[in-house]
Amino acid sequence: MILYKLLAIFLMVASGWVAAQLGWLGKVPRASGQALDGSSQAAAAASTAAAAVAGRVLSDVAFYLFVPALLFRTMVLQDFASLPWRPIAAFFVPAVAYLLIVYASRRQALLARGAAAPATFTVSATYGNSVQMGIPVAAALFGDAGVTLHITLTSLHGLLLLVLMTALAELDLARHGRTASRWATVRTTARQAVIHPVVLPLLMGMAWNATGWGLHPALDEALLGLSRAVVPVCLLLIGVNLAQYGLRGRMRGALGTGVLKLFVLPACVLLFAHTVVHLSGMDLAVVLLMAALPTGSNALIFAHRYRTLEAEATAAIVLTTVAYAATASLWLWVLGQFFP
Repeated sequence: MILYKLLAIFLMVASGWVAAQLGWLGKVPRASGQALDGSSQAAAAASTAAAAVAGRVLSDVAFYLFVPALLFRTMVLQDFASLPWRPIAAFFVPAVAYLLIVYASRRQALLARGAAAPATFTVSATYGNSVQMGIPVAAALFGDAGVTLHITLTSLHGLLLLVLMTALAELDLARHGRTASRWATVRTTARQAVIHPVVLPLLMGMAWNATGWGLHPALDEALLGLSRAVVPVCLLLIGVNLAQYGLRGRMRGALGTGVLKLFVLPACVLLFAHTVVHLSGMDLAVVLLMAALPTGSNALIFAHRYRTLEAEATAAIVLTTVAYAATASLWLWVLGQFFP
């Protein structure tokens, strides 16, 4: 099951790479006076530029249309009255602590790459592919009960982690802009965080949920259709970015991100869930595998939003996805051996 899902993911990524290489996603206009010498260097430059344009278009469509539809619908349909609070705490308390530590430890080193670079790196090291990889794995291993718990964690994944990382990014951007006072910085950060394409649909969905109105079937069908486009568009975007940036020179940084995402975060969640929250059995396994997922495509969407670390996010997604079959099996073995 895991291998088939990985293969499907790589086929979709490869489709984006091929489309960018062949120019199917658009040609870049030739500048006035540019020679048509047919040289390989000029062709490579044109291909890279075309990939950049296509990547930006795909990213904007996903970030401003498809992702908000998914987040809004998820919040409207979420049953907040019956949330399983112990597994939620077991995952999100250590995940948020880990997130803040990773962000703080890399902030000074990454600010030179851009004000939003520390938060962008943290997304790659924290945010997992909870939909395309997580749901099938939970279904295969734990059945309906496991899927229900996993989807509950997934629905809060964006609400808590993406909102927090968006706030950190906007705070650094406000500081970088050297606003007039601390209060002005707070106001700028709050305003930019609230109107953000990730945060605003979450808040609107929660407000709609509180009314109890539900969704009209036509509106629900429209939102569902837009939501289903998130995964394929994001995977195509990874392929387009591979065509633009490649992986050469990026793997060392991606390896560090992969160690954090595939080993450090799951270890933190496992220890907290077992020793503090006292989870066991299926609940512990679902929470652990949620933490052990490879970097999700939202990391690349986040990088595109702030125009920083796009190549690094692409490399992290590819590397962690390749390694996931082995690391997930390792964590299942650890569970069986030490946490029966």
